[in-house]
Amino acid sequence: MKRRIGILTSGGDCPGLNATIRGVAKACFECFGQNNVQIVGISNGYYGLINNMCRDMAPSEFSGILTRGGTILGTKRQPFKMMTVIGEDNVDKVKNMKDTYRKQKLDCLLTLGGNGTHKTSQLLASEGLNVIGLPKTIDNDIYGTDVTFGFHTAVDIATDAIDRLHTTAASHSRILLCEIMGNKAGWLTLYSGIAGGADIILIPEIPYDIDIVCESVMKRNESGKNFSILAVAEGAYDIEEAKLKKKERAKLRAEKGIVTATSRIAAQIQQKTGIEARVCVPGHMLRGGSPSAYDRMLATQFGVHAAKLILQEKYGRTVAKVGGEITSNKLADIAGKTKFVDPKDQLVSTAKNLGVSFGD
Repeated sequence: MKRRIGILTSGGDCPGLNATIRGVAKACFECFGQNNVQIVGISNGYYGLINNMCRDMAPSEFSGILTRGGTILGTKRQPFKMMTVIGEDNVDKVKNMKDTYRKQKLDCLLTLGGNGTHKTSQLLASEGLNVIGLPKTIDNDIYGTDVTFGFHTAVDIATDAIDRLHTTAASHSRILLCEIMGNKAGWLTLYSGIAGGADIILIPEIPYDIDIVCESVMKRNESGKNFSILAVAEGAYDIEEAKLKKKERAKLRAEKGIVTATSRIAAQIQQKTGIEARVCVPGHMLRGGSPSAYDRMLATQFGVHAAKLILQEKYGRTVAKVGGEITSNKLADIAGKTKFVDPKDQLVSTAKNLGVSFGD
C-alpha cells in the first residue's frame, strides 16, 4: 500500500525549509521505495489544510531545492488562539483540518514551524491524527531542542549587518543600534551581538536600565572610543516596563507614540549623552536567502529523522537536537513552552567577561 505523507510549512519563513522538505522526501523514498510513497504538498500552512489546498508532488520537485530559501509550499500565519474559534465565516477549522486529512487519505502529517505551529500540531495529535513536527524558527526558542533550523543562517546575516555598522559608526563617531528580530527570546541577538562585537546587547530576558546603557556609552567615549554598537532585540524592554504586563506595555508605548523599543533607546541615548544615535533594522532580511551550510546539514538531518519516525510509526512527536544527537520529543511535552535565554547562561557570562553591557 502506498503511504501518503502530508507536509506543510507554517508561520514565518526561514532558510532551511526546502532543505528539510527535500530531506524528508528523499529519506522516505529510500526507506519505503519511491513507488511506495506519495508526498502530498499542502499550500500555505494550516490555512491550506483547513481549505484542502493539497496536491500530489512529483519526485522531481525535491531536486535542486537544498540551497533554495523560503518554502516551495508557501506559508501563512494561522494564529493558534483562533484555531478553535468559529468566526463570522462559520468555519470549524479543526473539523476542516481533520476532514482534509481524511479526504487526502493521509497516513501522517509533517508540520514545519515554530511555537504556534507546534501548538496546533499537538492539538491535531490530540484529535487522533498522526502528526510529526519539525522545529523551524530564526528565534531558536522552541523548547526541548538545542537548535532550530534557520537560526544559524539568521545569526550569520545579523552578524554581517553588525559588522558593517562598525566602519560607518567609527567614521561618523556615532552610536548605531541594530534592531534584531526576537520578540520574546533573545537568542538571535545574543549570538549575533557576540559574534559581531557589539558593545551593548539588550534582550527581553534581561530588562535594561537606560542610565546604565548610557553610562556604558560614555565610558567608551571617555576611554577614547568614539563610537558604540548596540545589538537590540525587537522585544527588549526596560526595568520599568518589566513591572507591566505585555498588554500594558503595548498600551503605554502606543500612548507615547513609540514605534519600536530601539527607536526609543536611540532617542534616549542621544538626549542623555549628546552623541548622535541612529537605528538600523535588517528586518526580514534575516529570514531570507539561501541557508548556511550548517542549516543545510541540520535541516537534512531533521528531515531524515522524521522519515525514521514515520517508518517506526512514532507519531505525536517533534524532531530535536539535544547534546549533539538528533532525537525527538513528545509534542505534548514541548507545545506551548518557550525556550528563553537564562540571564545566567554561559553565553551571557562570556559576553559580560568581555566587557559587554546588558544594561543591568
